[in-house]
Amino acid sequence: MGRLFGTDGARGVANTELTCELALKIGRAMAVALELGPCAGGGVRPQVLIGMDTRASSAMLASALAAGLNSMGVDAVMAGVVPTPAVAHLIPLWGCKGGAMISASHNPCEYNGIKLFQRSGSKLPDAMEERVETIILDETGPPPMLLGGRVGRCLTGEAAVPDYLRHLKATVPATLSAQLREQGLRRIALDCANGSASVTAPRLFADLGFAFDLLSAAPDGENINAQCGSTHMERLQDYVRCHADVGAGFAFDGDADRLLAVDEHGGLVDGDKIIAVCAKRMKAEGHLKGDTAVVTVMTNLGFHAFCEANGIRREITTVGDRYVLERMREKDLSLGGEQSGHIIFSEFAATGDGQLTALQLLGVMRKSGRPLSALAGEMEVFPQVMVNVKVSNLGKLRCHSDEEINTIPE
Repeated sequence: MGRLFGTDGARGVANTELTCELALKIGRAMAVALELGPCAGGGVRPQVLIGMDTRASSAMLASALAAGLNSMGVDAVMAGVVPTPAVAHLIPLWGCKGGAMISASHNPCEYNGIKLFQRSGSKLPDAMEERVETIILDETGPPPMLLGGRVGRCLTGEAAVPDYLRHLKATVPATLSAQLREQGLRRIALDCANGSASVTAPRLFADLGFAFDLLSAAPDGENINAQCGSTHMERLQDYVRCHADVGAGFAFDGDADRLLAVDEHGGLVDGDKIIAVCAKRMKAEGHLKGDTAVVTVMTNLGFHAFCEANGIRREITTVGDRYVLERMREKDLSLGGEQSGHIIFSEFAATGDGQLTALQLLGVMRKSGRPLSALAGEMEVFPQVMVNVKVSNLGKLRCHSDEEINTIPE
């Protein structure tokens, strides 16, 4: 595998590497791989949920993917612009047989991607993605398609945002914002990366009674992740420093499955620190299963030192939230994530969720009565250098099997 799918779905420059033709083929292959055969005897057609982020090419690719599914007798439920974790949550809630998210996550607008999900709401495992890829690359031709009234339809998933927000709000007490105000947290800042969180975060935090300032919440198809969001924290940090009444800031990426935070002084609180803060609180309350957090090989050594001091065990995986989730399920664990801000609370979600993470972090602030700087300051960040190297999807997958790359120094 590796010619089409990488560590998080199929990605590439839209219209050159990730084309409408490829998206259509992925839709057809997905129907075959998930065994979503046409209904027999006039029964109910299988449904696949499709969500997308705000980049200009997303609607185009979503339509092509839906066409591929329709040609195989599968209905495509079009959720519109939603976060990736909304797709993961809604698939089992709505009884869909699978799902897809059109997004290139934190990348610039010219890129796009297709993330595939199984009926449980989890991303497709490697073996299933390999099956999809094999079907696409089969030189014998496309699978047989249906005719007449047997083709699938495109349906509108109008309840996607309300149903997803209802789920998020149920994870915290309704009094969360009022209690935080009593403790001195007057306002928060939200950087929506001009992405999917732009349509959900304002409603979520308004419904919960928070006073907040919005940054980068006006998507135009081109400005997603453009000097904003969780990969460009400088603007949010400067904003918090310049506004004394803002007690914390939260930055999402383009599809809102990541979160990085800023404390009341403008200090960066990355994924490692967020996991540390939440793990310590969950352990104290008896909610950290096995007293263990799942992290990746890129986790800062300071996190491991923090865990040693606080009696928290670690499970270590290769990079990718899907691998974190697999280990969490294998060991029946409740918390895991990545330095980049993909954080999974298995009690509530089957994937990383930036808005859920923000709520859980605010919940820890409420329970502790301490500002974010004090909580995050308990973990010392050790010196760490990371260099981005552009590689193919195949190269990314080979990195995961390289023993030297995946070995943590003693």
